[in-house]
Amino acid sequence: MNFLHNLTGVFAMPAAENPTVEMVEAAYRHHGLRYRYLTCEVPPELLGDAVRGARAMGWVGFNCSIPHKVAVIQHLDRLGESASIIGAVNCAVMRDGELIGENTDGKGFLDSLRELTDPTGKRMVLFGAGGAARAIGVEVALAGAADITIVNRSRQRGEELTALLNEKTPTHAQFVSWDGDYDLPAGTDIVVNATSIGLFPDVDARVPVNVETLTPQMVVADVIPNPPRTRLLKDAESRGCTTLDGLGMLVNQGVIGIKYWTGIDADATVMTKRLAEIFGC
Repeated sequence: MNFLHNLTGVFAMPAAENPTVEMVEAAYRHHGLRYRYLTCEVPPELLGDAVRGARAMGWVGFNCSIPHKVAVIQHLDRLGESASIIGAVNCAVMRDGELIGENTDGKGFLDSLRELTDPTGKRMVLFGAGGAARAIGVEVALAGAADITIVNRSRQRGEELTALLNEKTPTHAQFVSWDGDYDLPAGTDIVVNATSIGLFPDVDARVPVNVETLTPQMVVADVIPNPPRTRLLKDAESRGCTTLDGLGMLVNQGVIGIKYWTGIDADATVMTKRLAEIFGC
């Protein structure tokens, strides 16, 4: 086996800043896979060269991060269903000679959510309208969520995501401008923070939500993996909510990516343990 034919790469982010590298490499070692997960810093003007190089070297796929998630699409052969709707790619996989763009952000979240609740018919409040929010909104909508409220400071981005969900998925979506502490509507089933509020080192930053409107029947999720127990999740726990941290989403993204590239169902516990070591939790 030619070792170079079993490479996966990450574009744009240095290894020291990306725990995903350690997580995926831990899975490769555990399963005895002759694969490597490498980081490659690629400037935007050389993205096309990088993708062509990946093809030429026989890479089975790669992840890409900001700022390449949209620009990379023009260098791929086609997109998976949700990636096409989202309009962004964070994972590419070689299938039958074609380089296919996928998006594992929302898929990773959805897999974690389903461990706690089935989103079918549920009402969700989604804070944020950036890349993570778009991916989560689309995947949860495609999974059958009945109603999604987008809460965001930027009206333009919030309304764009709302329109996308209404036009491209079967869910009903509406936008609410985020101005001060948000009161969660009665009957909300799922609450998701898809913003960077509370991300290390700003661990004391507070998601502007009226904690008194959190109720025990809600599942409250935060996409932030570091720290896993954000201030929002601590507040939600104090109100009796079921909580979901960002570690599960990150691990599930790794599981999905490894499945795409190798066909192996990776052991999620191995990756979770490595992340816990990195984050000290």
